[in-house]
Amino acid sequence: MILVTGATGDIGGEVCRLLHDAGTPFRAMCRKQEQINAFREKGIDAVLGDFDRPDTLTGAMEGCESMLLLSGPSPDQTDREIRAIDAAKAAGVSRIVKISASDSNLRTPVPWAQAHAHIDHHLRASGLRWTILRPTAYMQNLLWFKDPISKGVLPQTSGKGCASWVDTRDVARVAVTVLTEGGHDKATYFLTGPEALDMRDISRRLSDVLGRKVRFVNLPKSAFWGLMRAVGTSQWMAKGLAVQFADVVAGHHAVDPTSEVERLTGVPPHDFEQFASDYRAQFVKAA
Repeated sequence: MILVTGATGDIGGEVCRLLHDAGTPFRAMCRKQEQINAFREKGIDAVLGDFDRPDTLTGAMEGCESMLLLSGPSPDQTDREIRAIDAAKAAGVSRIVKISASDSNLRTPVPWAQAHAHIDHHLRASGLRWTILRPTAYMQNLLWFKDPISKGVLPQTSGKGCASWVDTRDVARVAVTVLTEGGHDKATYFLTGPEALDMRDISRRLSDVLGRKVRFVNLPKSAFWGLMRAVGTSQWMAKGLAVQFADVVAGHHAVDPTSEVERLTGVPPHDFEQFASDYRAQFVKAA
Protein backbone atom coordinates (compact mmCIF):
# COMPACT_ATOMS: atom_id res chain seq x y z
CA MET A 1 0.00 0.00 0.00
CA ILE A 2 1.27 3.46 -0.97
CA LEU A 3 0.25 6.64 0.86
CA VAL A 4 0.11 9.71 -1.38
CA THR A 5 0.40 13.03 0.45
CA GLY A 6 -0.27 16.27 -1.42
CA ALA A 7 -2.97 14.28 -3.22
CA THR A 8 -5.04 17.32 -4.20
CA GLY A 9 -2.18 19.20 -5.88
CA ASP A 10 -0.88 19.04 -9.44
CA ILE A 11 1.76 16.38 -8.86
CA GLY A 12 -0.04 14.40 -6.17
CA GLY A 13 -3.30 14.44 -8.10
CA GLU A 14 -1.58 13.11 -11.22
CA VAL A 15 0.17 10.43 -9.16
CA CYS A 16 -3.21 9.33 -7.83
CA ARG A 17 -4.66 9.21 -11.35
CA LEU A 18 -1.77 7.14 -12.70
CA LEU A 19 -1.82 4.70 -9.78
CA HIS A 20 -5.60 4.34 -10.04
CA ASP A 21 -5.45 3.68 -13.79
CA ALA A 22 -2.77 1.05 -13.22
CA GLY A 23 -4.76 -0.69 -10.48
CA THR A 24 -1.99 -0.14 -7.93
CA PRO A 25 -3.16 -0.14 -4.28
CA PHE A 26 -2.77 3.31 -2.75
CA ARG A 27 -4.39 5.74 -0.37
CA ALA A 28 -4.79 9.50 -0.84
CA MET A 29 -4.22 11.66 2.23
CA CYS A 30 -6.51 14.71 2.41
CA ARG A 31 -7.05 17.57 4.83
CA LYS A 32 -10.79 18.00 4.28
CA GLN A 33 -13.76 15.64 4.29
CA GLU A 34 -15.06 16.98 0.99
CA GLN A 35 -11.74 16.05 -0.63
CA ILE A 36 -12.03 12.54 0.78
CA ASN A 37 -15.57 12.27 -0.57
CA ALA A 38 -14.45 13.40 -4.04
CA PHE A 39 -11.77 10.71 -4.17
CA ARG A 40 -14.12 8.01 -2.93
CA GLU A 41 -16.65 8.91 -5.60
CA LYS A 42 -13.94 7.96 -8.12
CA GLY A 43 -13.35 4.65 -6.37
CA ILE A 44 -10.13 5.83 -4.71
CA ASP A 45 -9.30 5.06 -1.09
CA ALA A 46 -8.81 8.32 0.81
CA VAL A 47 -8.15 9.14 4.44
CA LEU A 48 -7.97 12.22 6.66
CA GLY A 49 -4.45 13.41 7.41
CA ASP A 50 -3.00 16.85 8.07
CA PHE A 51 0.67 17.81 8.41
CA ASP A 52 -0.40 20.47 10.91
CA ARG A 53 -2.22 17.90 13.06
CA PRO A 54 0.34 15.20 13.87
CA ASP A 55 -2.31 13.14 15.66
CA THR A 56 -3.99 12.46 12.29
CA LEU A 57 -0.86 11.15 10.58
CA THR A 58 -0.48 7.78 12.33
CA GLY A 59 -3.95 6.63 11.32
CA ALA A 60 -3.46 7.80 7.74
CA MET A 61 -0.20 5.87 7.47
CA GLU A 62 -1.39 2.65 9.10
CA GLY A 63 -0.79 -0.37 6.87
CA CYS A 64 1.25 1.59 4.29
CA GLU A 65 4.66 0.36 3.17
CA SER A 66 5.65 3.37 1.03
CA MET A 67 4.83 7.08 1.09
CA LEU A 68 5.08 9.94 -1.38
CA LEU A 69 6.10 12.95 0.70
CA LEU A 70 4.90 16.18 -0.85
CA SER A 71 3.62 19.43 0.61
CA GLY A 72 3.25 22.97 -0.68
CA PRO A 73 5.83 25.64 0.16
CA SER A 74 5.12 27.43 3.43
CA PRO A 75 7.07 28.93 6.35
CA ASP A 76 6.29 25.74 8.32
CA GLN A 77 7.33 23.29 5.58
CA THR A 78 10.45 22.03 7.36
CA ASP A 79 8.60 21.20 10.58
CA ARG A 80 5.65 19.71 8.70
CA GLU A 81 7.64 17.26 6.61
CA ILE A 82 10.05 16.31 9.39
CA ARG A 83 7.04 15.46 11.57
CA ALA A 84 5.65 13.38 8.71
CA ILE A 85 8.93 11.47 8.33
CA ASP A 86 9.04 10.74 12.06
CA ALA A 87 5.38 9.68 12.06
CA ALA A 88 5.98 7.40 9.07
CA LYS A 89 8.84 5.68 10.85
CA ALA A 90 6.71 5.20 13.96
CA ALA A 91 3.82 3.85 11.88
CA GLY A 92 5.96 1.22 10.16
CA VAL A 93 6.32 2.87 6.75
CA SER A 94 9.57 1.51 5.34
CA ARG A 95 10.19 3.75 2.32
CA ILE A 96 9.66 7.42 1.44
CA VAL A 97 9.85 9.01 -2.00
CA LYS A 98 10.22 12.76 -1.47
CA ILE A 99 9.59 15.59 -3.89
CA SER A 100 12.39 18.08 -3.22
CA ALA A 101 13.80 20.88 -5.41
CA SER A 102 16.74 21.17 -7.80
CA ASP A 103 18.06 24.25 -5.94
CA SER A 104 17.87 22.58 -2.52
CA ASN A 105 20.71 23.92 -0.39
CA LEU A 106 21.19 24.63 3.31
CA ARG A 107 22.57 28.13 2.64
CA THR A 108 20.29 29.28 -0.18
CA PRO A 109 18.22 32.44 0.39
CA VAL A 110 15.25 30.77 -1.37
CA PRO A 111 13.16 29.73 1.68
CA TRP A 112 11.52 26.57 0.29
CA ALA A 113 14.78 25.38 -1.27
CA GLN A 114 16.46 25.74 2.12
CA ALA A 115 13.53 23.93 3.75
CA HIS A 116 13.87 21.06 1.28
CA ALA A 117 17.57 20.74 2.13
CA HIS A 118 16.86 20.41 5.85
CA ILE A 119 14.11 17.86 5.18
CA ASP A 120 16.31 15.89 2.77
CA HIS A 121 19.05 15.69 5.40
CA HIS A 122 16.56 14.48 8.01
CA LEU A 123 15.16 11.85 5.64
CA ARG A 124 18.59 10.50 4.75
CA ALA A 125 19.44 10.17 8.46
CA SER A 126 16.09 8.59 9.41
CA GLY A 127 17.04 4.97 8.80
CA LEU A 128 14.18 4.60 6.31
CA ARG A 129 14.66 3.64 2.68
CA TRP A 130 14.47 6.80 0.61
CA THR A 131 14.53 8.29 -2.87
CA ILE A 132 14.69 12.04 -3.45
CA LEU A 133 13.31 13.67 -6.60
CA ARG A 134 14.63 17.16 -7.37
CA PRO A 135 12.61 18.80 -10.16
CA THR A 136 13.49 22.16 -11.65
CA ALA A 137 11.01 25.01 -12.22
CA TYR A 138 7.51 23.76 -13.04
CA MET A 139 6.01 24.78 -16.38
CA GLN A 140 2.62 24.93 -14.66
CA ASN A 141 3.90 27.77 -12.45
CA LEU A 142 3.67 30.02 -15.52
CA LEU A 143 -0.10 29.84 -15.05
CA TRP A 144 0.46 32.32 -12.21
CA PHE A 145 1.02 34.86 -15.01
CA LYS A 146 -1.88 33.79 -17.25
CA ASP A 147 -3.68 37.14 -16.85
CA PRO A 148 -0.83 39.36 -18.10
CA ILE A 149 0.14 36.71 -20.68
CA SER A 150 -3.41 36.83 -22.05
CA LYS A 151 -2.89 40.58 -22.48
CA GLY A 152 0.43 40.09 -24.29
CA VAL A 153 2.92 40.57 -21.45
CA LEU A 154 5.11 38.10 -19.55
CA PRO A 155 6.48 39.95 -16.49
CA GLN A 156 9.54 38.42 -14.82
CA THR A 157 12.81 39.34 -13.16
CA SER A 158 15.07 36.58 -14.48
CA GLY A 159 16.89 38.61 -17.15
CA LYS A 160 18.80 36.37 -19.55
CA GLY A 161 18.89 33.46 -17.11
CA CYS A 162 17.49 30.14 -18.30
CA ALA A 163 15.97 27.17 -16.53
CA SER A 164 15.22 23.61 -17.62
CA TRP A 165 11.47 23.92 -17.03
CA VAL A 166 9.74 20.60 -16.31
CA ASP A 167 6.09 19.60 -16.63
CA THR A 168 4.53 18.46 -13.33
CA ARG A 169 2.99 15.51 -15.22
CA ASP A 170 6.49 14.21 -15.91
CA VAL A 171 7.46 14.57 -12.26
CA ALA A 172 4.37 12.55 -11.35
CA ARG A 173 5.30 9.82 -13.86
CA VAL A 174 8.76 9.52 -12.33
CA ALA A 175 7.28 9.41 -8.82
CA VAL A 176 4.95 6.55 -9.81
CA THR A 177 7.83 4.67 -11.42
CA VAL A 178 9.99 4.98 -8.33
CA LEU A 179 7.12 4.11 -5.97
CA THR A 180 6.26 0.92 -7.86
CA GLU A 181 9.73 -0.33 -8.81
CA GLY A 182 12.70 -1.55 -6.85
CA GLY A 183 16.26 -0.37 -7.25
CA HIS A 184 15.86 3.30 -6.33
CA ASP A 185 16.99 3.31 -2.70
CA LYS A 186 19.42 6.08 -1.71
CA ALA A 187 19.05 7.71 -5.14
CA THR A 188 18.63 11.41 -5.88
CA TYR A 189 17.24 12.27 -9.32
CA PHE A 190 17.33 15.74 -10.90
CA LEU A 191 14.26 16.04 -13.13
CA THR A 192 14.11 18.55 -15.99
CA GLY A 193 12.41 19.21 -19.27
CA PRO A 194 14.21 18.54 -22.56
CA GLU A 195 15.86 21.98 -22.87
CA ALA A 196 16.84 25.12 -20.99
CA LEU A 197 14.78 28.20 -21.84
CA ASP A 198 15.00 31.85 -20.88
CA MET A 199 11.98 34.13 -20.72
CA ARG A 200 12.44 35.42 -24.25
CA ASP A 201 12.33 31.82 -25.52
CA ILE A 202 9.20 31.21 -23.49
CA SER A 203 7.47 34.39 -24.67
CA ARG A 204 8.19 33.50 -28.31
CA ARG A 205 6.81 30.01 -27.93
CA LEU A 206 3.74 31.24 -26.08
CA SER A 207 3.20 33.69 -28.95
CA ASP A 208 3.32 30.86 -31.48
CA VAL A 209 0.93 28.60 -29.57
CA LEU A 210 -1.54 31.30 -28.50
CA GLY A 211 -1.54 33.01 -31.88
CA ARG A 212 -0.90 36.43 -30.34
CA LYS A 213 2.22 38.39 -29.46
CA VAL A 214 3.51 37.83 -25.93
CA ARG A 215 6.33 40.18 -24.90
CA PHE A 216 8.77 39.47 -22.08
CA VAL A 217 9.18 42.44 -19.73
CA ASN A 218 12.15 42.16 -17.38
CA LEU A 219 11.29 43.92 -14.10
CA PRO A 220 13.65 45.05 -11.36
CA LYS A 221 13.60 42.65 -8.43
CA SER A 222 11.68 45.10 -6.22
CA ALA A 223 9.07 45.71 -8.93
CA PHE A 224 8.57 41.97 -9.42
CA TRP A 225 8.09 41.59 -5.67
CA GLY A 226 5.51 44.39 -5.77
CA LEU A 227 3.69 42.73 -8.65
CA MET A 228 3.49 39.45 -6.76
CA ARG A 229 2.11 41.25 -3.71
CA ALA A 230 -0.40 43.16 -5.86
CA VAL A 231 -1.92 39.91 -7.16
CA GLY A 232 -2.37 38.52 -3.67
CA THR A 233 0.83 36.53 -3.15
CA SER A 234 1.92 36.40 0.50
CA GLN A 235 4.90 38.49 1.55
CA TRP A 236 6.86 35.31 2.32
CA MET A 237 6.14 33.75 -1.08
CA ALA A 238 6.72 36.99 -3.02
CA LYS A 239 10.12 37.48 -1.41
CA GLY A 240 11.11 33.89 -2.16
CA LEU A 241 10.02 34.12 -5.80
CA ALA A 242 11.89 37.39 -6.29
CA VAL A 243 15.08 35.87 -4.88
CA GLN A 244 14.66 32.66 -6.86
CA PHE A 245 14.27 34.33 -10.24
CA ALA A 246 16.43 37.44 -9.75
CA ASP A 247 19.32 35.62 -8.06
CA VAL A 248 19.21 31.91 -8.89
CA VAL A 249 17.83 31.98 -12.44
CA ALA A 250 19.16 35.37 -13.55
CA GLY A 251 22.53 34.42 -12.03
CA HIS A 252 22.68 31.33 -14.25
CA HIS A 253 22.65 28.89 -11.32
CA ALA A 254 19.76 26.71 -12.52
CA VAL A 255 20.28 23.06 -13.45
CA ASP A 256 20.97 22.17 -17.09
CA PRO A 257 18.75 19.53 -18.74
CA THR A 258 19.16 15.92 -17.65
CA SER A 259 17.82 12.72 -19.23
CA GLU A 260 16.41 11.30 -16.00
CA VAL A 261 12.72 11.53 -16.91
CA GLU A 262 13.15 9.44 -20.06
CA ARG A 263 15.72 7.11 -18.48
CA LEU A 264 13.43 6.31 -15.57
CA THR A 265 10.07 6.15 -17.34
CA GLY A 266 11.00 5.26 -20.92
CA VAL A 267 9.04 8.27 -22.20
CA PRO A 268 10.56 11.67 -23.12
CA PRO A 269 9.44 14.65 -21.03
CA HIS A 270 6.91 17.14 -22.40
CA ASP A 271 8.50 20.00 -24.31
CA PHE A 272 7.32 23.56 -23.76
CA GLU A 273 5.19 23.70 -26.90
CA GLN A 274 3.23 20.64 -25.76
CA PHE A 275 2.68 22.16 -22.33
CA ALA A 276 1.51 25.48 -23.80
CA SER A 277 -0.78 23.69 -26.24
CA ASP A 278 -2.31 21.49 -23.51
CA TYR A 279 -2.95 24.52 -21.27
CA ARG A 280 -3.81 26.96 -24.03
CA ALA A 281 -7.42 27.26 -22.90
CA GLN A 282 -6.36 28.58 -19.51
CA PHE A 283 -4.10 31.24 -20.99
CA VAL A 284 -6.78 32.27 -23.51
CA LYS A 285 -9.63 32.16 -20.97
CA ALA A 286 -7.82 34.67 -18.80
CA ALA A 287 -8.34 37.28 -21.49
